[in-house]
Amino acid sequence: QAQLVESGGGSVQAGGSLRLSCEGSGYFVYFYSMGWFREAPGKGREGVASIDAQSTIMYSDSVKGRFTISKGSAKNSLYLEMNNLKPEDTGMYYCVADTAKLSVVSGPAKWTYWGQGTQVTVSS
Repeated sequence: QAQLVESGGGSVQAGGSLRLSCEGSGYFVYFYSMGWFREAPGKGREGVASIDAQSTIMYSDSVKGRFTISKGSAKNSLYLEMNNLKPEDTGMYYCVADTAKLSVVSGPAKWTYWGQGTQVTVSS
């Protein structure tokens, strides 16, 4: 079974930056699509950014211009560069992946593989 492991979360002040990483491991699975979701306290899971095998990238409107998603040189590795962070960016961030062509607007139920999450806290 493939596994996703996130790292890089933490606490920053508004206007600060963080870089999240995700590494896929375990039984080899080819991930056509990878992305990031987040979940704020009391809210549902929200798609943040996605990238597929054709390098098609999508962002939610709330992070466009501030966040950058990219793939690493290692297979099934993923990054999320987050700049100009705001308090409303606070939440648990999850790395997601799937063998199908999906995007940030596909909804959380569509994605098969999920990491355990990494906490991001932005204070004002």
